[in-house]
This record gives sequence, C-alpha cells and structure tokens, in this order.
Amino acid sequence: MASAEQIKQMQQGAGFIAALDQSGGSTPKALRLYDVPEDAWSSDDEMFDLIHAMRARIATAPAFTGRKVIGAILFEKTMDREIEGRPSAEYLWAERQVVPFLKIDKGLEDAADGVQMLKPMHDLDALLDRAAEKGIFGTKARSVIAEANVGGIAANVAQQFAVGAQVLDHGMVPIIEPEVSINAPDKAAAEVMLLDAILSELDKVPGDRQIMLKLTLPETADHYAPLVAHPKVMRVVALSGGYSREEANARLARNHGVIASFSRALTEGLSAKQDDAAFNAAIARTIDEIYGASIT
Repeated sequence: MASAEQIKQMQQGAGFIAALDQSGGSTPKALRLYDVPEDAWSSDDEMFDLIHAMRARIATAPAFTGRKVIGAILFEKTMDREIEGRPSAEYLWAERQVVPFLKIDKGLEDAADGVQMLKPMHDLDALLDRAAEKGIFGTKARSVIAEANVGGIAANVAQQFAVGAQVLDHGMVPIIEPEVSINAPDKAAAEVMLLDAILSELDKVPGDRQIMLKLTLPETADHYAPLVAHPKVMRVVALSGGYSREEANARLARNHGVIASFSRALTEGLSAKQDDAAFNAAIARTIDEIYGASIT
C-alpha cells in the first residue's frame, strides 16, 4: 500500500526509476550483455538465480539509493526473492529508500491494427493482493504501438487504463506503458495519436486518483508536456526503447519534467567479470548520467 512518504517521493523526488524487470524472454539477452553466457545455466531456475544475482548486485551498490534512484521496477520472481536476507521490495524501501514497483504483464498479443495488446492477466487480482502484502507501491504493464493507427492506439490505451483501474482498486499506482516502437515508420504521427488517446482516458479517471505513464522518448521535444502537467498524472517516465544510453539521455534532457525508467541503458557497461570496485564505479557513473538527464 502506497505510503504518504512514497507518494511524495514519486511526485516530487529528483531522480529516475530503475527498470530491473527483464522477464523470461529477455533474461538470456540481459545476461549475455552482462557477460554471462547461455551455457552458464541448465534450467530456468538457474537462469533466474543468475539474473537475480545481477539485480541484487545493482541494488546493493553504494550509489543505488533514493537520492538519485527514486524507484525500481521488479520482475515477479525478483519480488519473491530476497536481497541481503530481506524480501526484495522491503529491502529496497527500508535500506535504500527506493520505491518498489512490480511488472505485472504476461506479454503481448500478436500484432493487429498496428499495435500489440496486453495478453489476458487472469490471476491479476491474486498477484496484486500478494504484491500489496510484500510492500509493492505500484505496477507496470507494457504494450506496444508499431504504427500510426488511430483505432489501434485508442484500443491499446483503453486496455491499459482498464488494467490501471484494477491496480488502483488494490491501493497501488499503475505505470501505464504503451511503448511506441523507435522503429515505427511514422513514429511522430503515432505519438500525436497517443497523446490524444491518453488525454481522453485521463478525463475518465475518477476523484483524486493518479496514474503514472512510461513512454518512448518522442520525436518532438516536450511533446508530452500536457501529461507532465496533468493533475491525474503522478509522473511521466521514459523508456530507453533500444536507444543507446548516450542518445536516450540526450533525448531525455530535451523533455522537461520527464524522468528516466531505463532497463538496458541502465545495465550497459556492467559485467559479471568486474570486481566490486569496478562494478560499483561503473554503476555510479551510469546513475549520475541518467540522473543528470532526468532533472532537466
């Protein structure tokens, strides 16, 4: 359940949200980039143990604190594991003052009407109950927009807000993530349609409820300024979306009031082969760079 201190940190805190939520499909690639080859594990359990070790190493690094990292998105198997002998979400908030979120989506439907919708989440209420018990502040669900198709985009956003309403009913804050592919041939046009669809759905959010948005860095600087200023939006965060960290940071700096929520760009340059001193120095540099781009 969201505490007043956590809400204040997410509304006003200077910094960014770390995305530590690679799922089963993206974990092998994340481990390869971390210099852990695929022959290092022989089962899914071993693979998830290795990725958890990477995430725990990041979370326990001296620079990984709420002073610059105001939140972190966890994979379900990370939430269910421990960091330094404490449940992961509890450790993040109690020891690092980092607000914990949970990735809840179960992947994507096949493409239709220029988008990929969220797959059904039949056990979502049970997962949300469990997440609340573990101290999770909010959730994240990712869908994809590949083309400027106004009907597809409207349906994609409407589905996201329906899931978000379910999350709000459980006392948590949803991060709604309709990701515009950086390879979309008409990306700027899709972003115009996306802004209109989000503003339409925000008008329907009742009372004093607030949601968060996680969006691809737009082609036009400050395109999402109306969302940054919207009373129903707690925070607008940006995904790196396949851009290099350098390009993602440069784009982010041009979008005032938007903060980072990077995954691959956060772990770029980290290696299982680094000793603790080299690893901690590398993650500290990365945190400083992403923090700098997030406070414009």
